[in-house]
Amino acid sequence: MSLYVGNLSYDVEENDLKQVFVEYGTVNRVQIPTDRETGRKRGFAFVEMGAETEEDAAIEALDGAEWMGRSLKVNKAKPKEDRGSSSGRRGDSGGGYSRR
Repeated sequence: MSLYVGNLSYDVEENDLKQVFVEYGTVNRVQIPTDRETGRKRGFAFVEMGAETEEDAAIEALDGAEWMGRSLKVNKAKPKEDRGSSSGRRGDSGGGYSRR
């Protein structure tokens, strides 16, 4: 399981986040997603910790805490949704329902 960390400064680096979360336990991985087109950080990250108790301690301490001038949002990350091969039903002519 991993943690979602939102409302991050665009200046944050992986090592910055690791230093904050290591106070609550073992940090296995930090991932800061970037925009595919611009390469710019997207303002959130995922942090994987060693144990669920460590994650819970980090959530309790850091959710709502101010860091780098921003109020952090920290919670359990939700599993990534499978979006399939297309992004929605655009171009679909009626969604499979007939009009009568």
